[in-house]
Amino acid sequence: MKKFRADQARMHLIMMLALTFTTGIIDAVGYLGLDRVFTANMTGNVVILGMAIAQADGLPIVGPIVALVAFMIGAALGGALLRSARAGWSGRSTIAFSVTGTVLLGLGVSCFVVLPVEGSPWAFTITGLLGAAMGLQAAAARKLAVADVTTVVVTSTIVGLASESKLAGGTGKNFPRRVLAVLMILVGAGVGALLLQVHIGIGMGTAGGLTLLVALAGHLLRKRRKELEAEAAEAAAAEEARVASTPEGTRA
Repeated sequence: MKKFRADQARMHLIMMLALTFTTGIIDAVGYLGLDRVFTANMTGNVVILGMAIAQADGLPIVGPIVALVAFMIGAALGGALLRSARAGWSGRSTIAFSVTGTVLLGLGVSCFVVLPVEGSPWAFTITGLLGAAMGLQAAAARKLAVADVTTVVVTSTIVGLASESKLAGGTGKNFPRRVLAVLMILVGAGVGALLLQVHIGIGMGTAGGLTLLVALAGHLLRKRRKELEAEAAEAAAAEEARVASTPEGTRA
């Protein structure tokens, strides 16, 4: 069981890194294909909104507001869903990530039917749904609590990477995962930009498909954990019954 817990922690890290990769794809699609809007990185939206209010360089106002509000709604729904869930991956984690993946995949397919035009109601609808889906994902990832991998932002990861590095006199704790988290969102953004040159829906669909695979992997891992816990409980009960049936156990 101890080995399984170590393997489970490793798998959770891999799954969260995969979602960080999808975040890079979605933000590239949003920024380049939906009029300079981030649908996962809310820090970027706040900065863009502040500059837009100051009327700098014709930056958008409506899009960042839609993304911010939708992201908060999605995160609130995720928080409510996962409030009473057990620590680690739960059945509700599977639901949250499955909903996120389904929304992303559905939006990707819908874009092949109706192509979003920047500034149009349909584009704002996509922005809002993407923001809500990523807010839900962020809340689910937060509940899972994989250190240094939030899936939607890497600023704090970079701070930890630098401030706790051996160069700064630290221990270099979690150095590999921090580097990987930054690389995943970087590579994801590059892949998203490339996919956008083919069609805006491909990036969303790719991110959605990967998110659904993560949800499936988490579900199977949770199922295996429950099986092992049941086996351990049965073994403990059998051992207790065996001890109780011995003469020594009977006298005790």
